[in-house]
Amino acid sequence: MEQLTVRPPEEEELPALAELRWEWVLEKGETPTIGRDEFRTEFVRWTLRNTASHRPLVLLRGREVIGMAWLALLPRVPTPHSVERLAGDVQCVYVVPGERNHGHGGRLVTAVLRLAEELGLVRVTVHSSDRAIPVYQRHGFSPQTRLLQTDVPTSVP
Repeated sequence: MEQLTVRPPEEEELPALAELRWEWVLEKGETPTIGRDEFRTEFVRWTLRNTASHRPLVLLRGREVIGMAWLALLPRVPTPHSVERLAGDVQCVYVVPGERNHGHGGRLVTAVLRLAEELGLVRVTVHSSDRAIPVYQRHGFSPQTRLLQTDVPTSVP
């Protein structure tokens, strides 16, 4: 069995991340509104444009990309205790269906949290599917009573 590796992707691996995102949408029963090739091109372009705010990680079996996770970075307002502050949000953790239930999602979450620690983040959040909540809880995430969320209305009064 080939060794598993989690690391930042190389540029030539970005189209594989686009494919994972495409498959995720299909898996959810959604219909893409643009073509696969166009999406792949735009996804790679977006990733290269947003390297300061979004840090992807890939899970590889040998050289095959079998999973991904993203850490979105959000600068926080300075305080007298710390001028440079960052928070993070775990996004797009995905493992291909044939590789699930082997702890691979947990490997990705561990790697994201290690990256958050290296970057000195003050907090990391995640908006999880019901299926993945136990994975995040095993890694120290817990529901917070003060974290509120709303959908942005199409027209704000």
